[in-house]
Amino acid sequence: MAAFPWHARSRNYVSESEVCKLESVPLDFGDYHPLKPITVTESKTKKMNRKGSTSSTSSSSSSSMMDPLSSVLDGTDPLSLFAAAADPVMTTATMDSTRKKRDKDDSSAVGSDFEPWSSKRGEILARYTTTEKLSINLYIGSEKGKTTTTGSAVSEKVRTRLEELDDLEEGSQKELLNLTQQDYMNRIEELNQSLKDAWSSDQKVKALKIVIQCSKLLSDTTVIQFYPSKFVLITDILDTFGKLVYERILSMCVDSRVSLPDNFSPESVNDTAKETCLNWFFKIASIRELIPRFYVEAAILKCNKFLSKTGISECLPRLTSMIRGIGDPLVAVYARAYLCRVGMEVAPQLKDSLNKNFFDFLLTFKQIHGDTVQNQLVIQCVEIPLYLTLYSPAIDWILQCIAYRAPEVLLTEMMERCKKLGNNALLLNSVMSAFRAEFIAARSMDFIGMIKECDESGFPKHLLFRSLGLNLALADPPENDRLQILNEAWKVITKLKNPQDYINCAEVWVEYTCRHFTEREVNTVLADVIKHMTPDRAFEDAYPQLQSIIHKVITYIYDFSLLFSVEKFLPFLDMFQKESVRVEVCKCIMESFIKHQQESTKDPVILNALLHICKTMHDSVNALTLEDEKRMLAALINGFIKMVSFGRDFEQQLSFYVEARSMFCNLEPVLVQLIHACVAFCFITIPSLSSIFTCLNLYLHSGQVALANQCLSQADAFFKAAVSLVPEVPRMISVDGKMRPSDAFLLEFLCNFFSTLLVVPDHPEQGVLFLVRGLLNVIQDYTWEDNSDNKVRIYTNVLHLLSAMTQEAYIYHVDKVDSNDTLYGGDSKFLAEINKLCETVIAQILDHLKNLGKEETLKRQSQLALSFFNTILAHGDLRNNKLNQLSVNLWNLAQKHGFADTKTMVKTLEYIKRQSKQPEMSHFTDLALRLPLQSRT
Repeated sequence: MAAFPWHARSRNYVSESEVCKLESVPLDFGDYHPLKPITVTESKTKKMNRKGSTSSTSSSSSSSMMDPLSSVLDGTDPLSLFAAAADPVMTTATMDSTRKKRDKDDSSAVGSDFEPWSSKRGEILARYTTTEKLSINLYIGSEKGKTTTTGSAVSEKVRTRLEELDDLEEGSQKELLNLTQQDYMNRIEELNQSLKDAWSSDQKVKALKIVIQCSKLLSDTTVIQFYPSKFVLITDILDTFGKLVYERILSMCVDSRVSLPDNFSPESVNDTAKETCLNWFFKIASIRELIPRFYVEAAILKCNKFLSKTGISECLPRLTSMIRGIGDPLVAVYARAYLCRVGMEVAPQLKDSLNKNFFDFLLTFKQIHGDTVQNQLVIQCVEIPLYLTLYSPAIDWILQCIAYRAPEVLLTEMMERCKKLGNNALLLNSVMSAFRAEFIAARSMDFIGMIKECDESGFPKHLLFRSLGLNLALADPPENDRLQILNEAWKVITKLKNPQDYINCAEVWVEYTCRHFTEREVNTVLADVIKHMTPDRAFEDAYPQLQSIIHKVITYIYDFSLLFSVEKFLPFLDMFQKESVRVEVCKCIMESFIKHQQESTKDPVILNALLHICKTMHDSVNALTLEDEKRMLAALINGFIKMVSFGRDFEQQLSFYVEARSMFCNLEPVLVQLIHACVAFCFITIPSLSSIFTCLNLYLHSGQVALANQCLSQADAFFKAAVSLVPEVPRMISVDGKMRPSDAFLLEFLCNFFSTLLVVPDHPEQGVLFLVRGLLNVIQDYTWEDNSDNKVRIYTNVLHLLSAMTQEAYIYHVDKVDSNDTLYGGDSKFLAEINKLCETVIAQILDHLKNLGKEETLKRQSQLALSFFNTILAHGDLRNNKLNQLSVNLWNLAQKHGFADTKTMVKTLEYIKRQSKQPEMSHFTDLALRLPLQSRT
């Protein structure tokens, strides 16, 4: 194939930039804004059935219609209602949707600041466990009484159902013994599922029997330490039953596919629904035993809304009084807790009933220390302190309900009642847990006085101080009392002999110390923790609490010069002997440093401490460490390195980088950061990296940095290293754990490299364009993928580079570096060398196009021919006849076999015609006439 000489067209980059700029036109949006509500115009066409009528069209618009994606139609839009008229399933769906909305509204009767029962459930189940064997009475279903004739009288139905209930109490049950805790929980879950199955199969009496049976289990305290968890499991079933009954009655209130409004009145409930509701209450009233009767009625307390406006307010006092008949104080207090739970859900405004419930409990509180309870504890080998903790979930919940948004005067009343009961520690602890932290903090000294007078035999004082400390972490006490509060609390805490008791309290009070005192007091507290937790390696069982202490300290002392001035801080870190925990603590400290350190530092105390912490993180990396973990550790270490600056003291800076490189050699991202930070490391460290494209990009980046600092010989060395590394690029590389061809990555790198080579001046001893020639030789010898055209794409980019090199003034420069446009000044010999290179590159491209002439590669040939045509169009001087003819040949080749995209060809031709109207581009007119458009046919 004949050689084609290259003639690059002269470019005036400034004028071209001006032409390409977008015209700025002032815009007046008026009231329009894309985020404003849209205006929707709706057209309706009505077809009239009357004789002689014609179709009419009406239009309506709404300027405030909500965006359909942000509005909640809740199934009540006209189309949904229209479909519901013909589809009974849609009716149910609409009703369910409305019911969900109503349930949401009901639950929001108390604010988001009220901690729901569901958040306490998991904690109770995890805390109150047992290894003893449990028993359960499992309901055995019976077919008796399931069939009745349609013509039977109502009284007969009632008699039959009462007999079924009697059947339950007369032996239709089976006692399962020797169950483990997990077996017991599985059985309860089976009962819950049986309840749902019975209900869905319309066996309502069977469902009621299951609920009664489960409620009876709450009278059993044979394994007393498991009772709080049993209460949680059983009341889950009661909640399910209550919801099923309420929704059943609610579904009977639907009239003409319209359900009851959210705040319905009993007058809007139809007679059928009321009768069904009464029937449920009559069934429950016939239950003989007190505990199941109480719990089942409490479960459906919400159903009173269907009967009367005052139904709930009348039932709550009666249910409260029923609890007085429960003899076991533990069973009774959990019954009160359940009543408060349903009371807060259905009628949170009825606080008087909730208060009465609690005051009833206070009146019977002395039962806890009675002979009956004491004998039971002896039989079960349960100590009084453990027994009293069983009351905490119930009392805490009752007081939380009472204290919710209660006035401060109620706390005063509660404190007085506690004093009358001899400052009972259990009650005092619950009071401090329930009321607002601001109220407790304001009376801190009063509570400390009450704590001192408490009897410590049943409920340890250190738990009371812990509860007080939790409040003081949320609210500040009077300023004059703060030091005395800390002294009084720490007198008790430091005397604790049990390490777990000690650390549980100390963890809480560390935050109070950090909030209100200086580093000196914090240091004293940390020293005391070290003193208590070091003997017998007690710290090994307290890592979570010790981690919490570290987190609190760095939350309040985030000035690291002050933090490391705390003498006992680093010795405190030494207690983290377990590697995984130690690394987590180090990560926490480094995250705090990166977040809060605003200015660079050279403080030797900070640097030595953080280098030690970063070294700990680095040394935890091994062959099993996940890549995500490595990236996280590297990011934290790099964040530290970036914040270290010695200003103009380069010797110190270099010394720090040298030390960092020796310490963090196992994390490549850290080495990369150090290479960026210190050019001196480049030649030594880059070859040690495993990722070849990381090495190539670092050589390129390092060369660019050297060039920007007028270090021309160093820049040449970096670029030579990059050129010599290209042949080592493998054909396949690992990307995110998958093997991918490397062609595309190499193409991207080389394009970046070409952009840099434009401004790199030639070395006076190396010849013209020595770097470009060397790179072209490497590209020529590189083994490319068989079906890849990337080599030609690279050559096309080389033509772009060489064309830019022929210009009188280059499109960009490096400050204070003279590029070849200045060095050669448009010398004819320099331009001739460039043209020779262009001829060689063009020959390579044309040879490749010729090799693509086989049938299976014609599409690739078409695409590459058009790409090369566009390169000539953009960079070549088409006034040269040979180059002009080559462009015409390429245009025809692109269309020859019908693989060219017609739209692209049309747009390209239109561009040429537009360009021909410019004075210096008039020769494009003749070119456009020589470029035919061919159809694929």
